[in-house]
Amino acid sequence: MIAFIDNKYQIDLSKPIDISIPLSNTDENPIAWYIEKPEIEPVKFGDWIGKVSEGSSTNFNNIFFNPHGHGTHTECLGHITRDFYSINQCLKQFFFKAELISITPEDINSDLVITKNQIERALNGKIPEAIIIRTLSNSESKKHKNYSKTNPPYLAEEAAIYIREIGIQHLLIDLPSVDREEDEGKLLAHKAFWNVKDVNDLNDDARLNCTITEMIFVEDSIQDGSYILNLQIASFENDASPSKPILYKI
Repeated sequence: MIAFIDNKYQIDLSKPIDISIPLSNTDENPIAWYIEKPEIEPVKFGDWIGKVSEGSSTNFNNIFFNPHGHGTHTECLGHITRDFYSINQCLKQFFFKAELISITPEDINSDLVITKNQIERALNGKIPEAIIIRTLSNSESKKHKNYSKTNPPYLAEEAAIYIREIGIQHLLIDLPSVDREEDEGKLLAHKAFWNVKDVNDLNDDARLNCTITEMIFVEDSIQDGSYILNLQIASFENDASPSKPILYKI
């Protein structure tokens, strides 16, 4: 049993629904923002190599990756501000009432865009703490795709404003960004969701405790509806961290 302020929900912790994409150093790893695949390699000191199959007592790997471009990650407003803000300091609670919705982005001026009206209709009056957006069609290729220079779908600014204004604190989406791939640095949806009016001088009502999670994958077998979300991050003092969002049926 898990209790929120106004309601109690019963969930089965033995049946987690993982909507993260694992990180690997293979060509199967998803990529965005024009970078190469992650590197996972054993440490080497002279003739010594940190690999049991090479004679070491342990496997001892270095990992080089970018949280924004190499898979499921959760970010705070420090992603777009001059001053440093850490996801590890901004995200202090980890269980939320969440609503999973599926949306087919609309063709607007040759871009595929998720609109305010689509989100409003899909929520149908519900105001969860977190919203999870699954875009259709929902191909397995999302788990392995190189998104660079493909102009993926994105969130309209008015949609991000709507999500903010109804009080949703955590936005999860199965795309590499809530904003257009090439938008001249405007980042309209990021700024709208976090209510950042000036990246150089942060306004008092900016949403420090709110997060955006990108590059998730929600299997077709998972039905739209209400869930409990466990938003897990690594304790990185960075604007973003690789993350493992887990859903539980209510």
